[in-house]
Formats: sequence, structure tokens, C-alpha cells
Amino acid sequence: MNQQGTEHARLALRVKGRVQGVGFRFATRDEAGRLALGGWVRNTADGDVEVVAEGPTARLQRLARWCHVGPPGALVTHVDEQWLSYAGEFDSFRIRR
Repeated sequence: MNQQGTEHARLALRVKGRVQGVGFRFATRDEAGRLALGGWVRNTADGDVEVVAEGPTARLQRLARWCHVGPPGALVTHVDEQWLSYAGEFDSFRIRR
């Protein structure tokens, strides 16, 4: 916890559906930036999108809800969520190749 009492966590998401070729990575980066989260997003070889983010738990929950819908053109069919301990690893959110 930080000094304001805000709980921090790490969230790993695997987003399935029509999520490649629709701007999902770029929109995720923008959404995570608006939420002031650190981490990364990337396409996987099997057609999914993988997201790892760290920050205040409430903001991570907002990102997870957003990923269940995604940007216009996406059709999300399933999101695997894994909540992990905060590591403080990231100072920004980026697209990973």
C-alpha cells in the first residue's frame, strides 16, 4: 500500500476473440495511460492479446472492465484475469512486440 492507503496490484489479462487487427493494442495503451497505469500490451501468436498492468487496484479493475469490451471493431469473447502481487516494475505503459 502507498502512503494514501491505496492498494496496488499487478493484473495479467489474456483477451480472446477478434482482438487483432482492430487497434486493440493501441486503444489499450491509451486507456492504460488515461488510468495512469504501468505495464505493457502485445499480440500473441495464437491471435489473443496479452496485457500486464500495475497500479492502484481500482484503476486495474477499470482497465479489466474496458478489456471485456475493447475498442470499436473488437469482439471480445473471453478474458482470463490473473491478479498478482504488485512489483513496481513499470514506469509507463507501452506496446510490446
